[in-house]
Amino acid sequence: MGLKTLTATVVAALLLTAAPAIASPPAFVLRDGVSEPVFSYEKAIRETAWVETGQDLDRDGLTDRVAADIIRPSELLTRIPVIMDVSPYFEKVGRGNERQPKTYLPDGTPSGFPLFYDNYFVPRGYAVVLVDVGGTNRSSGCFDDVASGNAVVNWLNGRASAFRTPFGPERVRADWASGSVGAIGKSQDGATAIGMAASGIDGLKTIVPIAGVSSYYEVHNGNGAYFGWAGGPGFYNERAAKLCEPFEEDNARRAGTDGNFNEYWRGLDYVAKTGKVRASVFASMGFHDLNVNPIQFGPWWEALNSAGVPRKAWLHQAAHVDPFDLDRSLFVRTLHRWFDRWLLGVRNGVETEPAIRIEHTPDRWTDERRWPPVSRSRTLWPSAAGGLGKHPSPGAVSVTEDPARGASGWVENPAQPSPDRVVFAEEPVRADTRVAGTPTVTVTARSDKPSARLGAVLVDYGPATVRNTRFPALGTKNLTSRSCWGAGTAADTGCFLDTVADLTTTDTRIVATGWADLGHHRSLWRGEPLEPGKAYTMTFRLSSLDHVVPAGHRLALVLGGTDADMFDPALPAPGAQVTFDLAGTSLSVPGTPRV
Repeated sequence: MGLKTLTATVVAALLLTAAPAIASPPAFVLRDGVSEPVFSYEKAIRETAWVETGQDLDRDGLTDRVAADIIRPSELLTRIPVIMDVSPYFEKVGRGNERQPKTYLPDGTPSGFPLFYDNYFVPRGYAVVLVDVGGTNRSSGCFDDVASGNAVVNWLNGRASAFRTPFGPERVRADWASGSVGAIGKSQDGATAIGMAASGIDGLKTIVPIAGVSSYYEVHNGNGAYFGWAGGPGFYNERAAKLCEPFEEDNARRAGTDGNFNEYWRGLDYVAKTGKVRASVFASMGFHDLNVNPIQFGPWWEALNSAGVPRKAWLHQAAHVDPFDLDRSLFVRTLHRWFDRWLLGVRNGVETEPAIRIEHTPDRWTDERRWPPVSRSRTLWPSAAGGLGKHPSPGAVSVTEDPARGASGWVENPAQPSPDRVVFAEEPVRADTRVAGTPTVTVTARSDKPSARLGAVLVDYGPATVRNTRFPALGTKNLTSRSCWGAGTAADTGCFLDTVADLTTTDTRIVATGWADLGHHRSLWRGEPLEPGKAYTMTFRLSSLDHVVPAGHRLALVLGGTDADMFDPALPAPGAQVTFDLAGTSLSVPGTPRV
């Protein structure tokens, strides 16, 4: 049977989770293997359901309810799948690079849905549901993002209750929903999607996390080195800001300030829970993201691989950027086919195509079968002369901590001696050389104080034109023109500013970073005071990367103490002088020797 145009009965049978077939007007219409925009966006049903989470995190004596703003076709008489974004950002920050908030009519009916998902997918027969995380915008409760999202998935599958108003008794049923859900979103929203998948919840068929967090320990700590605690999410509505103070204080207490990995962090380690994942994954990550470190991608992706999860990824050299703003047309087409495959059950082959689309240099993309690529790791050893070679070298070098300087300063002027960092550089590479994966650094070090922080930076030295990701730049910039992606109304046009690459020239490119507390050399679960003058050996990861070192460039390892770019300046610095024993210090770099 071809896929040119299918009737409602045939297409309804393709649904992964569907109600009994209804012999009525067409449901989904497929042409050339994709769902067609045949339903009215203007006449779509717009409504809100307040869904019970089963918790009372704000301790007001009432079961918390999260607000789920819904837009769905009015014409469909068969049950339909849901594309869902669970976010704390809909009111105070907005979504997308234009920071779109949700908007409402005077009676509270939702009228403006941020981003293009509603404009593009509702005419194709999907529902789009935007959920306010507990305590944000119109939701009650406190910040438990995964519970917020899972509650709505349960409601869409008939396993939870929802109501027409925030506190009223009138129930509302999702009798229009097939139960199949795809969770999508960037940053915190992406982290929520990853956490929902790690819970193994039934009904979540796919996730599309964009720059999402997979382990919150690494957000606040680097291998035992505590960066600082930002407190609550900062997006609470006025009611929750007061009621949730005890909840947030308890979270901060359980997280701790000692850099130890503990039960609190284990509960937020989604990498360790990939065995529970039942959803397919279409992820995106920028290797120069200063907001969500790429270490959130590499170990998680390899764990998904080991668990056999169907997956796809777009990887790029920009910062905290949505692929919608990198290659808009192709990303929308790919996302369309992805949702059709996993939410409608259309056998379009998207999961058998190359899993990786990767940008190696600005706007130059390639398709690859796997990530990281089949490769070998090189071990490089620093020397007292400042080299980085293939064999261990004797000697020792010292750095004196300067908590006012960070990695961005350490890497400048590499030939000029500086007491707060040391630079070890390879000879210029003879051919383009790709490093891809998650590097590690092993140090053997002595401190003159009972504690010592360590910073390690992998740098490419050589002239290049790259995406500008020097904070606060993201590697893209808006134009004044707009393009439209789907249908629209005056309240929600579906039109967005076009973007192009924001380029700059540089001769210094940081490609990976890592931090550690030497007192955690035995275990991340428990640090210990150092004996001044005693040597300790510790191995820790740098951020995941995929970078091509061009011919003639030099790859370098820079070592320092406290990185002022990362640590809360209110935290006291150890003030240590750290001496590295070079014969026991090395860098392991995954990659291919030639490109």
